[in-house]
Amino acid sequence: MLISVIGGNRASPKILAQAEELGRGLAERGLTVVCGGLGGVMEAVCRGAKAAGGTTVGILPGNRASAANPHVTIPIPTGIGLARNAIVALAGEVVIALDGKYGTLSEIAYALNFGKPVIGIETWGIEGVRSAADAAEALKVLGEWGVDSRE
Repeated sequence: MLISVIGGNRASPKILAQAEELGRGLAERGLTVVCGGLGGVMEAVCRGAKAAGGTTVGILPGNRASAANPHVTIPIPTGIGLARNAIVALAGEVVIALDGKYGTLSEIAYALNFGKPVIGIETWGIEGVRSAADAAEALKVLGEWGVDSRE
């Protein structure tokens, strides 16, 4: 099962640590991480997932697979710029947002428009986003929702 993780290209050390913990937890549950494939939250979640033996998919805005962060297992260059945000949001069964600015907001909006459940860690507090205090709580919410690798 694919889980989309979204967040800023730049983030605080606290958020990056949360993203890495989240990636590790997703991989330990047999879930595949989908993200934008670049730096910041995207790199941290991929680093955590890969360290736990998981698979990571990077939906890249440009046309070069080599632009992906070093922890992306499967880079997918799109050549469509920020329009790739719709693909990132649609790919996962659940979207988890950490921090982020307007790009993250656009992905949250796409996810909600597609009817995807969204969990937010220190991100945009808007209707439809289930708030979680940290990665551990986000993983707990996934468990409550019955999300695991067998689905």
